Amino acid sequence: MDKRVERKKPDIAARYAVMTHDLQWDTSYQSKEKVFPYARYEGICVHDWNQWADPFRMTVDVWWRQQGEKDKRLYAVMDAFAQNNGQLGVSDARYVNAVKVLLQAFAPLKYTLHRALAHASRNLCGDPLRIAAQMQAADELRHSQGETHAASVYNKYFNGLHAAPQWYDQAWYLAPVKSFAEDVASAGPFEALVAVSFGYDALLSDLLFVPFMSGAAYNGDLSTVPASFSAHADAARHKALGIGLVRFLAQQDPQNLPLLQHWIDKWFWRSFRLMPLVAMMQDYMLPKRMGSWKDGWQEYVAAPVNALFDELAPLGIRRPAGWKDACAARDHLSHQAWNAFYGWGNAVAFHTWVPGTDELAWLDRKYPDSFDRWYKPRLTHYAQREAAGHRYYNRALAMHCQVCQQPMIFTEPDNPRRIAYRDTQHQGESFHFCSDHCADIFAHEPDKYVQSRLPSHEILHAHRDKVGIDSVLADLPQASIAECGIDTARDSGEFRHSEDAMNFETWGGGQDMKEAQL
Repeated sequence: MDKRVERKKPDIAARYAVMTHDLQWDTSYQSKEKVFPYARYEGICVHDWNQWADPFRMTVDVWWRQQGEKDKRLYAVMDAFAQNNGQLGVSDARYVNAVKVLLQAFAPLKYTLHRALAHASRNLCGDPLRIAAQMQAADELRHSQGETHAASVYNKYFNGLHAAPQWYDQAWYLAPVKSFAEDVASAGPFEALVAVSFGYDALLSDLLFVPFMSGAAYNGDLSTVPASFSAHADAARHKALGIGLVRFLAQQDPQNLPLLQHWIDKWFWRSFRLMPLVAMMQDYMLPKRMGSWKDGWQEYVAAPVNALFDELAPLGIRRPAGWKDACAARDHLSHQAWNAFYGWGNAVAFHTWVPGTDELAWLDRKYPDSFDRWYKPRLTHYAQREAAGHRYYNRALAMHCQVCQQPMIFTEPDNPRRIAYRDTQHQGESFHFCSDHCADIFAHEPDKYVQSRLPSHEILHAHRDKVGIDSVLADLPQASIAECGIDTARDSGEFRHSEDAMNFETWGGGQDMKEAQL
């Protein structure tokens, strides 16, 4: 009787090789330069693609199975939240404004990054890296869909959520996010991966996914939180991909090092300029607070990033050029952002307010070196004006940085009394920047950034030939935001007098939180 031969099951490494490296194919009737036209123009040199391996060694079939299981659990939680009127269980209706910012800015950002990474995947020569980038592109699409679905329950009851995709394209305060995503999409495939997987995911994404989402859970949001924690599980793989890619390219050829360092410098700073929204969400938009933005920076950025670059130092890679200035801004970023958005509170699609006495005391404890001296007097002044019936609104348009497109609201790293302002001349025109690092990015690629669509310029052009321009100029920010489909009577303005606040009180919202506190 013949003996039965049992096939040995391949281990993870062997299976990964079969499903990635062994899928590599050579062109026949077309050259590789024509099939992959963008793989070499950046100047990156790769001698041996077989040396690349995804740190997670994940194949497409494993990805589909894992994501399917995660989605089943995720949507079960979100549906249960909706069926049990979870929107009334959040701590305070003010919290929903953080959900609005998340949906308006970061959900469409994820969708645009999905398209950028799909394009990068198509133009990478090595199959393993192409497959990893393709899975990350699918991750970003899934994150965008999950965050949109999580916010949909709030859209049934609260204002400021009804036209987020349109606002992402048109609203002035979302221009920094849109500019970042389109900058990634217009980069080469290697730069796009370094921008997203290393510059954003590996260095800064934890600030959005971990401390803020923990605070969101503390405020009773069991819809948005699981969507973001599910996304964070994927971000760990994205970070490993970015770090692995930087190591791989640095080891392949010494000529790659200057390009890598430039991209790290550029994309760290471009990613950091997305953080004002996250900082003010954590410090000002959570009615029940846990840690501060500064605490999150120390735990989730400063310590791990310093350790990471210590490991990368033998490869010749140093910390980003903007690292010291970013660390110096941790005491100021959230306060400067909230001060600006409070002033333009009638020209955004969410509500703003002056923190209460207990909240001011909390901010003072968390920021002993900056808040009481530089920012508390402003907020106290705003509260006095509002009590007198003269709520402060900024009637002027913001001046935007040519590169990051943030309003020029940030101060010098060593002088919180002085607004940072840089300018340069290019082909007979003046261009303005919010920092040395944005100016350096422009100097390296001026022909790209002279084309920036600055919101303030577009608003002025749109109103230039209108009849009755004098009345429009009296409150140009509010007039321009109304043209984006934002209902300024319901979506914007002071929270205390908003329809959201009155409805939440009428519906008996927050009772679960109040009873728990008692």
